[in-house]
Amino acid sequence: MERESLLRLEGVGRRYGFRGDWVLRGVDLEITTGALIRVEGANGTGKSTLLRVLAGLDAPTEGRVTGRPRTAYVPERFPAALPFTAAGYLTHLGAVHGLDRPSAARAAHVWLERFGAAEYARTPMAELSKGSSQKVAVAQALLAEPELLVLDEAWTGLDTDARAELERVVVERTAAGAAAVFVDHDPRRLAGAPDATYAVVDGALDLRSEEGDASVGAAVVIEARGAAGAQVPSEVGGLAAGVEESRSGAHHFTVPAARSDALLRALLGARPAWHVVRVAPVPGTAEVPEAADAPERAEAAEVPERADVPEAADVPAPAAPAQTPTPAPTSVSVSAPSPASAPAPELESS
Repeated sequence: MERESLLRLEGVGRRYGFRGDWVLRGVDLEITTGALIRVEGANGTGKSTLLRVLAGLDAPTEGRVTGRPRTAYVPERFPAALPFTAAGYLTHLGAVHGLDRPSAARAAHVWLERFGAAEYARTPMAELSKGSSQKVAVAQALLAEPELLVLDEAWTGLDTDARAELERVVVERTAAGAAAVFVDHDPRRLAGAPDATYAVVDGALDLRSEEGDASVGAAVVIEARGAAGAQVPSEVGGLAAGVEESRSGAHHFTVPAARSDALLRALLGARPAWHVVRVAPVPGTAEVPEAADAPERAEAAEVPERADVPEAADVPAPAAPAQTPTPAPTSVSVSAPSPASAPAPELESS
C-alpha cells in the first residue's frame, strides 16, 4: 500500500521567550500513513517539545507545519486531579472527539477493559494511583481511532500487562494505516518495529536508522500455530512480507529480520497466544537477529519506571471530531514572532 503524507515539518524551530535559547532548530520531518517512528535523545534535548509540536500543542517559532491529521497525544505527565471519574472523563472526551454519548461510553469501557482498569471506571480521577491514571491517559488517546498517535513516555507507570497491551495497540494502529511517534527510555520498546529512529541532538533531528538500513534480503521465517479456529492477528499483516498455511495448520510468516521481534510480540501477545515452533533465516540471507529472543526476555529485565509528578499543563489536546471529514492539508508558516503572537495550546489546564 502506497503511503501518503499526514504531517510535514519544514525548517521548524522552537524557543521559549523572545530571546530564549533555541530548543529545536531547522527540523525537517515527514510523517506518513502507517509509519512508526521512534525519537531518542538525552534528557532536556527537546524530545518532548518536538512531540508537542507534532501534536499541535506547541506552535513553532519559525518554519512550516503542513497537514492536519486527526491527532491524539499521551503526555509524559498526566494530571490525575480532574473532576471526573475515569469512565466519566473518557466519555466526556469521546463526546469532544465527535462520538455520541452512548458510543463514547462504550469506547471508554472497551479501552479501560483492554488496559486492565475496568474496575476503576467509577473511581474519581483524584483517587487513582499513578499507574491507573496512566491507563486512563492512554485510553483517552485511543477513543476516536486517531490518524496520528503521539506518545511521550506513555509506558511510564504502566504494569507489565498494560505495557504489552500498549505495544499491541501501537502495532494494530500502524497496521491499520495510522502513524505513531513515540519516545521511551527503554531501548527494547517495540524493538525492531520502527520504520525510522531519530535522535534530537543540539536542537537538530538526526536520522539514526531506518528500515532500509537492514542488510539486503535479510529475512526470517517464523513458524507458529494458533488455537483451533484462531485468526492471524490483524497487526501481523503490517509486519509480514508473506504468510503461508501448511496442511498441518501451521503458519509460516516471512518477515524482514528488522521486524521479526515485533511480529513475535504480536503472536505471543495475541489472545489466546500463538505457539512459536521455530524461527529460521531465509536461505541466503543474514542470520536470525538476537532481537528475536526479546519477547521471552522482556519480563525478566524490565527497566524501573520513574515516579513523575503530575502537571496540569500536559492535559492532552482533544483530537478533531471523529465524525467530521478530515480537512484538506493546510500550511502555517511563521518566523520569530513576539511572545504575544505565538498561538497557545488548545487545552492547557483542567
